[in-house]
Amino acid sequence: MKKNIGINVEVPKKTCNDKNCPFHGSISLRGRRLEGKVIKINLNKGAVIEWHRQIYLSKYERYEKRRSRIHTHKPDCIDLKLGDIVTAVETRPIAKTKSFIIIEVNK
Repeated sequence: MKKNIGINVEVPKKTCNDKNCPFHGSISLRGRRLEGKVIKINLNKGAVIEWHRQIYLSKYERYEKRRSRIHTHKPDCIDLKLGDIVTAVETRPIAKTKSFIIIEVNK
């Protein structure tokens, strides 16, 4: 059974029995929507996403590179590889450091 998650994304073709899947489970989405690169895939349905940004330092009149990383939940129905560009949406806390779920692979 696939459900409407309220965001215009392509629904995965695979099915899963993950209760924390926004398409096949009972978890709801809310809050921020981020896009980043997958730098690590964990065995326990997790992945780490990273994105870069530039901050202007007025004292030196230059830009500084910074990066942000978040731990996300990867449902079984979404296939990922290292280096993929993905979209993650905030949800209730799933684990101590996981508050985001991957909903789409943008390749």
